[in-house]
Amino acid sequence: MSNIEAQVSDYYNKLLLRNAGEPEFHQAVAEVLDSLKIVLEKDPHYADYGLIQRLCEPERQLMFRVPWVDDQGEVQVNRGFRVQFNSAIGPYKGGLRFHPSVNLGIIKFLGFEQIFKNSLTGLPIGGGKGGSDFDPKGRSDAEIMRFCQSFMTELHRHIGEYRDVPAGDIGVGGREIGYLFGQYRRLANQHESGVLTGKGLAWGGSLVRTEATGYGLAYFTKEMLTEHGESFEGKKVIVSGSGNVAIYAIEKVQELGGTVIAFSDSSAWVETPNGVDVAKLKEVKEVRRERVAAYVNEVPGSKLRLEGSIWDLACDIALPCATQNELNGAQATTLADNGCKFVAEGANMPSTAEAIEVYRERGIHFGPGKAANAGGVATSALEMQQNASRDAWSFEYTDQRLHDIMANIFRNVAKTAKEYGHEGDYVIGANIAGFKKVADAMLAQGVI
Repeated sequence: MSNIEAQVSDYYNKLLLRNAGEPEFHQAVAEVLDSLKIVLEKDPHYADYGLIQRLCEPERQLMFRVPWVDDQGEVQVNRGFRVQFNSAIGPYKGGLRFHPSVNLGIIKFLGFEQIFKNSLTGLPIGGGKGGSDFDPKGRSDAEIMRFCQSFMTELHRHIGEYRDVPAGDIGVGGREIGYLFGQYRRLANQHESGVLTGKGLAWGGSLVRTEATGYGLAYFTKEMLTEHGESFEGKKVIVSGSGNVAIYAIEKVQELGGTVIAFSDSSAWVETPNGVDVAKLKEVKEVRRERVAAYVNEVPGSKLRLEGSIWDLACDIALPCATQNELNGAQATTLADNGCKFVAEGANMPSTAEAIEVYRERGIHFGPGKAANAGGVATSALEMQQNASRDAWSFEYTDQRLHDIMANIFRNVAKTAKEYGHEGDYVIGANIAGFKKVADAMLAQGVI
């Protein structure tokens, strides 16, 4: 073991002790540190001034009580979180997640990933993340409004367009952003459009923001395919999930010539050998907010699957867009055995470490989430630009900006992987490219 490897291993072991009970955070850090060993061997000055230790320690961690009253008049209490991880290159930027699985470790993992994702966009935004263990499913609009107002009553003192700019994530869509913004505006006594992104178009939102993460994933995958002499045309594609990211990834993939043969939600997965009726999927999921069974009941040729895994199907391209660690080593092996050649992540860390090793061993070209799903936060930053200039851009112009950003991300990732002797390894390329911009800023600004 080299001196650098020993240093990194020692630091990681200390991080495990210091952040006990946070496996997702441990996993995210381990993946990045594995890539950074390569950087430190070539550029040892990046180990100066405790930079790696500072990078892995949030600048600020907020945890607070969120009391609210349900429709039966009963008081409910949830926990709220905001982890402001790194602001070296810009204000903290990252979504809010409302889901029962949310805890501090989940938010730290997401915030840590966000540092590198935001850096890769080339835009001046730092890394942060937040949320609550509140579950919006089955709650009335009035209950969700009261929860959001209570949540923002505490959060508002910690955010601002030059400080920290939250957005949506799982469980936080346009409805929730509206309630959160309304309460912020009331408490701040000013219309500070740039404090939240994902807003309604009538009050400071941006065209393409709804579609951005899914479209961006498709654009990144298109660049990856082109790099290897391929295209979406005629390809069979699996997209897990049926939320915002999945829906718009499906839409753009099919526009680019691919056929999406399966999608899913937490209740089941749906086989769609003839492709997805995107309009019907939007109606079921965005308007009626129903399970995927409703789609199957109304679209001939689709099949509801309650057994097995969506990853059992033979495909050319897999786009996991549901949640973290949804695709494990055994499932990655099945994908490889069935001929899958490309995987790109629409969710945050949906592939386990074992799955990523399978991709490498079996020659699957893999786009990690911090690069492939950066389109959402990139378009959030474009929304911030429009808010700052009191402007509103056309759909076509904003979509072209998004496309250009995703193409630049891919080129940067591919170039960096090659520069550091790992051509074609986009995990290493994304980690190093995202790291160097932030690290250079941190070193320039001193030990703070």
